[in-house]
Amino acid sequence: MLRIASRRLNNVLRSTGVRAYSDSRLAGSTAQSREFSKKEKAHEDQYVRQKEAADLEKLRKKLAEHQKELDKLTKQVEEHVSKK
Repeated sequence: MLRIASRRLNNVLRSTGVRAYSDSRLAGSTAQSREFSKKEKAHEDQYVRQKEAADLEKLRKKLAEHQKELDKLTKQVEEHVSKK
């Protein structure tokens, strides 16, 4: 019954040249809702925190490698200076 009524309404609207648009408040209302925005922001924040933590861990490992290399070179310099 509803399908027949909606077809008739569409036919009438097409014949008169009027176009039916959805209400902007209803269209995309999920994306505009406050709760959805908060949830989306929380997910983005969580992703950024995880990415930054992973990047920080990589930097710490790289720093440790460089520190080992620096210690090695410092030791070589001290040995070289002490031989003179």
